[in-house]
Amino acid sequence: MPEGDSVFRLRRRLETATRGARVVDGELRSGAAAGHSLAGRSIREYDTHGKHLLTRFDDGWTLHTHLRMQGGWTITRPGRALPRAAREKARVRLRLDDGREVWGLDLPVVELVPTVRERDVVGFLGPDPLREDWDAAEAVRRLSARPDRPFVATLLDQTRIAGLGNLWVNELAFLRGIHPFAPIGATDIDALVALAARCLRISATVPGMYQVTTGDRRAGSSHWVAGRAGRACLRCGTRVRVRDEVANDPEQRRTWWCPGCQPLPGDGRVATL
Repeated sequence: MPEGDSVFRLRRRLETATRGARVVDGELRSGAAAGHSLAGRSIREYDTHGKHLLTRFDDGWTLHTHLRMQGGWTITRPGRALPRAAREKARVRLRLDDGREVWGLDLPVVELVPTVRERDVVGFLGPDPLREDWDAAEAVRRLSARPDRPFVATLLDQTRIAGLGNLWVNELAFLRGIHPFAPIGATDIDALVALAARCLRISATVPGMYQVTTGDRRAGSSHWVAGRAGRACLRCGTRVRVRDEVANDPEQRRTWWCPGCQPLPGDGRVATL
């Protein structure tokens, strides 16, 4: 799932492959700047904030993109053509000085902004554990502002803490032993923020640990609850439940939890931690 760790890993791949390269041909094919040529610029660097990717050029402009659920990036070797079906989904094309082409596919957000005004497009986001300016205390403050708000809704709100998507929110609820629809104030928010930051960093930077929450990389065993509806909880054996996060949600998000390990407050059971 494309969450903050996904975009961070994408950034590293693009940076390794294309940082410093000159764009000899290319254009934007979506958004307000559709048709705008990118020729003559060099890729200075990449940055991320939450699920947002920032491609900075040497002329003082930044390409802001967001994958959401369907977007992706690919690079074709010199002389290799992108399949027609993929070309039809291209929203960004960059032909580099060595003949390679960089393609942004099916990107729902494509914006060209002055680098000095990046805050116009990402300034609303909360602190991001994968950034150098990570501020854990500020994340705690924002998450604590509405202690009665449901756990899942609060953590999915990118203005509180950036980079957590549906998979991580569900897994963090399990790891904290809290029902996903219980008030976020029912858990220790300082401990939650520390855990979230540690999980995202491991997933983003440790080889083989991308979105592995149990420590077991085997198929079907890498997550505690996410994607495991109807299966036995790996900790207590109770059947994992699932519910739509939002009715008719176009992103088809789901909320998974174990009733044994994550009881609703006041139901008489104690979570196994």
